[in-house]
Amino acid sequence: MLLKSMSVAAIAAAGIVVGAVASTSPARAQDVQAELIGLHQLCDRGDRKACVKFGMILGRMQERHAEWRRAHPEWFWWER
Repeated sequence: MLLKSMSVAAIAAAGIVVGAVASTSPARAQDVQAELIGLHQLCDRGDRKACVKFGMILGRMQERHAEWRRAHPEWFWWER
């Protein structure tokens, strides 16, 4: 009986953790996009470090490229 209770508690805890991780993903994506917007603005003003960081984030987040190309075509000026 104790084993069954512990199993149920472990499954419930795992469900809570998975739910918490899944619910933070869209917020993280919005944070990244906001960071990219800020870095792009700094890069446009001549901040080379911001340009490098901007490019690194774009390169790391390739799964979002299609979405960002539609929303921010100015970020991908070299592809026009």
